[in-house]
Amino acid sequence: MLIKRLVSNFVSSIEFSSSSTPNKLQIGEVLKQARIFSSPDVLEYSKLSYDSNPLHFDSECAQNAGFEDRLVPGMLVASLFPRIIASHFPGAVYVSQSLQFRLPVYIGEEIIGEVQAINIREIKKKRIAKFSTKCFKFGNQLVLDGEAMAILPSLTVEQGQSMG
Repeated sequence: MLIKRLVSNFVSSIEFSSSSTPNKLQIGEVLKQARIFSSPDVLEYSKLSYDSNPLHFDSECAQNAGFEDRLVPGMLVASLFPRIIASHFPGAVYVSQSLQFRLPVYIGEEIIGEVQAINIREIKKKRIAKFSTKCFKFGNQLVLDGEAMAILPSLTVEQGQSMG
């Protein structure tokens, strides 16, 4: 049941620039997934991470802290990035991630996670890709951003698991 719910919460897409080959990762290409985080998602994340911050569970506490309602944990939102990369490059090794949290994410908001290849290099037969990482709500409101690096098993972009 949990797996079915998780799968139904994802929508996956890839955007290629017109000059790129559709099956090889090129600098500038963007991979995206959409996700709506629910109360059960926050509860499951809390159980796994031991994050019991009342801002995630108590509306009154969140409002007293200046927020509209309960927050989705920022690291749960950021989990979109390794998910996007792994779904298009099965076997990828996520090496690093920097994050800046810009706006709160509330339960029930649709979040679009986006990774854009900004550097690709090969070192000792390993393909290392650097990605710009961003999450948006309401189409264009940046909620978090940063950069990620991953070792890719190949530069072949798999269609990703169509989750929607």
